[in-house]
Amino acid sequence: MAHLKQQFSDALGSIEPGDDKANAPEAHNLVRDALEADPTLSGYGVSPVLIGSYKRNVSIKRIKDVDVFVRLPEVSAEVSSHDILDRFFKVLHAEFGADSDGHRRTKRQDRSLQVSFPEYDLYVDAVPARPYVDGQTWEIPQKGDEDQWVRTNPEALTTLSSAMNATHEGFYVPTVKLLRQTRRALLGVGTKPGGFFIEVAAYQAFNSGLVGGNDQAEYYVSALQHISTIINNFATYGIEVSDPTLRGHTISIRATDDEIEAARTCFADAATAAHDALDNEDEGAAALTFQKLLGENGDGDAVFKMPPGFNDDGTKRASIISPGARVVPAGPRTFG
Repeated sequence: MAHLKQQFSDALGSIEPGDDKANAPEAHNLVRDALEADPTLSGYGVSPVLIGSYKRNVSIKRIKDVDVFVRLPEVSAEVSSHDILDRFFKVLHAEFGADSDGHRRTKRQDRSLQVSFPEYDLYVDAVPARPYVDGQTWEIPQKGDEDQWVRTNPEALTTLSSAMNATHEGFYVPTVKLLRQTRRALLGVGTKPGGFFIEVAAYQAFNSGLVGGNDQAEYYVSALQHISTIINNFATYGIEVSDPTLRGHTISIRATDDEIEAARTCFADAATAAHDALDNEDEGAAALTFQKLLGENGDGDAVFKMPPGFNDDGTKRASIISPGARVVPAGPRTFG
């Protein structure tokens, strides 16, 4: 069986965010400082916190956006979502203005404000939130409506992810990274369903107790198989993916029927190919399969490398020294 432990370890290193790890918190801090300095938002008890894939350590190269969850525990019910978004825009636009090309850096979106950081080539999304009536969860502006709110609980997902990673001896987080990278390789950047859907599907698969293994290869293959089943059930039978942070809720995705069908087909094929690769005694052929499944990282480099002794096409290199040879190539003569 081709477990290729070193190659999986190197693959995880290849998709680490790199410089974004320093730039993302710096950009987040600048947005947070601007919001906390505003007297109106201060009166609402403004308390920003980092959320999203970066916070949960499941982001992959490159990070393009960072999510800031801006809690407003003291805001009154009379303040509409429209009022809040207006205030956020006023504060952030005053602070960040325009870039060197004259483009406004703050963009109003349906439920958040996006601030660009061209020097880092990334964005910060500031999402305002007010307390839900249960006092435990939150509400954020509802897309498309002036004063409608939708319940959410993003901080809980951070806690759940850490707990799941501990339960699986540190295999959960790296497996989610590999699955997000696989989604990107199979479906492309900017397509739907996005990485969050795959992450939540992965959590559901792990939480079912069906995903397991003794090393990274086994975890990756096992998770692919069960995620493939979840996507198939979603596409074929309309069985939605549960939101692990809100009992009885499911997550919503922005994807067309064609995009869902493409995801179903790609992940089904990937699950079969990965299973066969793990069982393959030929490490070169197996590595070639994993290389196709994981594609290239944000720098354009192949994520999964060939093991030593194999060519780029997965074939074994011819040995320079054959058994019984009477002549061997000269060495570098370092020692005379």
